[in-house]
Amino acid sequence: MGRAGEFSGVKPFLTANWRYLAMLNYVVDPRIIAPLVPPGTEIDLENGETFISIVGFLFLDTRLLGLRIPLHRNFEEVNLRFYVRRKSAETWRRGVVFIRELVPRHAVALIARAFYGEHYVALPMKHTVEHVDGRVSVEYSWRRGSKSESICMTASGEAQSIPAGSHEEFISEHYWGYACPAESRRGDRRRAGCSEYRVEHPRWKIWNADTFELRADVATLYGEQFVETLNAQPRSAFIADGSPIEIWQRTMEPA
Repeated sequence: MGRAGEFSGVKPFLTANWRYLAMLNYVVDPRIIAPLVPPGTEIDLENGETFISIVGFLFLDTRLLGLRIPLHRNFEEVNLRFYVRRKSAETWRRGVVFIRELVPRHAVALIARAFYGEHYVALPMKHTVEHVDGRVSVEYSWRRGSKSESICMTASGEAQSIPAGSHEEFISEHYWGYACPAESRRGDRRRAGCSEYRVEHPRWKIWNADTFELRADVATLYGEQFVETLNAQPRSAFIADGSPIEIWQRTMEPA
């Protein structure tokens, strides 16, 4: 991955710790996500297959331009994402596109929508994380009206390094984010550009899940088109230990 030296003299827009990332990864028909692919990018394939992931994790010690925001330092996030790549002058930039992101703070959702064009929704959320005697258990839950929904996962043993060229590397080693402006989602995406931003973190270690469960009304949360995919058995499930991260200010790329 690139390092912050690329942005010498410039502070990252956001810093935080991402911890205990529970990742459920599903093979998806590429036709389902094709309408959501930002202009200038293409679906990133692993061995000819297309993936989407549900990821729940903790945002800790969150700061904007180095400043702590009272009551908004620590919170949960659950997102649904897929994987794209974009050709730059020197290489392929491999990134993610978020279909929907859940957070418990309205201010976080507003900032993310305003500065990054992301699809954040604020809902009541909570979490449980236990890591004792080589056993890891995580649960991220949220409430929509009278519905309580969650992603849960358990694992055991020591976290392991991610092998180079592995499926787990494909899922966890995408270091760019891409999003379309809100107005382009209502109009002709081909004429709109997309925002691009860099996410930096060291390589994570992971625990392969012993058990996992997604409890959610997929149709109303993400759309009918995702029901069959997210009700199927995931290709993989693991917990990443996480690390400090830096997110840089976005740039707008033409279509």
